[in-house]
Amino acid sequence: VIEALDADGLTALVPSLREAGVEAVAVAFLNAYANPAHEERAAALLRAALPGVYVTSGTALTREWFEYERSATAAANAYVGPAIAAYAKGFEDRLGSEGFGGTLAMMGSNGGVMPFAAAVERPVALVESGPIGGVIAAAEYARALGLPRVVAFDMGGTTAKCALVEDGGFAVQSTYWVGGYAHGFPIRSPVLDIVEVGAGGGSIAWVDAQGRLRVGPRSAGSEPGPVAFGRGGTEPTVTDANLVLGRIGGANFLGGKLALDAGAAAAAIRDKVARPLGYGEGAEATARVARGVLDLATTLMAGAVKEITVARGHDVRDFALMVFGGGGPIFGADLARGLGIPLVIVPPQPGNFSATGMLLAGARLDVARSLVADLSSAGMASLAAALAALEAEAREAAQREFGDIPARFSHQAEMRYRGQRHAVLVDIAGTPDAAALREAFESVYRSRFGRTLGEEFAPEVVGLRVIAEGRTPRPDLAAVSPAAPPGSVPAPITHRPLHGRDGWAEAPVWQRDDLPVGFVLTGPAVIEEYGSTTLLGDGDTATIGALGEIAIRVAPEEAAR
Repeated sequence: VIEALDADGLTALVPSLREAGVEAVAVAFLNAYANPAHEERAAALLRAALPGVYVTSGTALTREWFEYERSATAAANAYVGPAIAAYAKGFEDRLGSEGFGGTLAMMGSNGGVMPFAAAVERPVALVESGPIGGVIAAAEYARALGLPRVVAFDMGGTTAKCALVEDGGFAVQSTYWVGGYAHGFPIRSPVLDIVEVGAGGGSIAWVDAQGRLRVGPRSAGSEPGPVAFGRGGTEPTVTDANLVLGRIGGANFLGGKLALDAGAAAAAIRDKVARPLGYGEGAEATARVARGVLDLATTLMAGAVKEITVARGHDVRDFALMVFGGGGPIFGADLARGLGIPLVIVPPQPGNFSATGMLLAGARLDVARSLVADLSSAGMASLAAALAALEAEAREAAQREFGDIPARFSHQAEMRYRGQRHAVLVDIAGTPDAAALREAFESVYRSRFGRTLGEEFAPEVVGLRVIAEGRTPRPDLAAVSPAAPPGSVPAPITHRPLHGRDGWAEAPVWQRDDLPVGFVLTGPAVIEEYGSTTLLGDGDTATIGALGEIAIRVAPEEAAR
């Protein structure tokens, strides 16, 4: 400490904050990552002087040296904190009034659950936690099915998201950029490595000023929704295109609870897209444009899959594609075909898959510190001491948040070549060893960038992370994976015209709940269920697996044509 905290100056701010009706305050001091005493005292003074105001500090969220990211994270936490706190209190009060006596947790961004109290203190740790639940479920199913490499792909109403699952695990990034890396807002909090693109069932198809077809990022949302919903929507969407082409059924959507208007969907595509593009008035012109809408949406989603695989140094063809969300299964085979992925997995109840993942998630917390250390003997001694102190802190936090749940601890280092700005995460196994750490760093670096920089560039550690994971009671996958008993003989519930690459053809429509384990069917075909529809193209072969999953062997592009 060079200069004492100006407590009087801080107190003098209180009347103006109270007069302005401030709901939340973020406190972020430049060097608090090294010594948070002043920041913690300032936050405590403000809490005492402003009862009912949400107060947060940067070092309560991250003890790392990134001043801008740390301050931005504190601001984001303050922005969402009051709403999350009010929601949590209302939720707890209602559960208590109805006799709930269990433990309440929320899904965290890092792939683990966290206590409600911790979520209220650190609401930024909830960002993207909904789709992250789906990735956790994908990891569990990948392990159960013996799939070492999977792209988890979630398509909803507004966006499509994907993440990698390797050997039953997933990567967690240290900084999440809300809105994308190029123009986004940084949150310095562990978030599962997920890529998002603005293509979902509600994404709007439109013609830009240059006369080009565009899909998204604008979305019709749930209200008013696609034109076919009949809730006031006027802009054609991806769902409208799927309906016009027979890929989804107007009578069976959401188990028949929402009748879809195919005529209104076709008229919107004709008037808003086909005419402006010069395709004319006829039904075939409308179908051709609807196909273009879906092709463009598929291309956008393929770009996201390439970003999470090819841009990370992976060959996308080495992965299986696990599709879920309301829209994932209808695009899965076409998406995989264009990427050269041979196998698509549609898990049970794909529309609720993220909720399933939340039931399967264990407890987790991440504790991180900035540390600069080279790979010399002195650097390794400094690293070992810092790692021991950080694990002690993580154990104390785990006891506080997990209670008696046994925890497993793992260590990671953020490493780079000296002089570089960005770092990569490297696992630390056992006692830190310079040779082993260099080898692990170069392996990760080579995998990500295709090369290492040679002996003249010295690797260094710039940060440490300790991860505590606690296993909580979880449901058995077989119990949440219903399928018809083997040996039953299902029949299609109907047939309907389906628009494929070669035009219209009659295709059978199956009810998923009727399909027994071991049943095999070949496309073109449609498999319907509550909340989602699976589409098989020409030559695609689907088999119902032991966990109720649909495993689709995708016909190559040439065969499908």
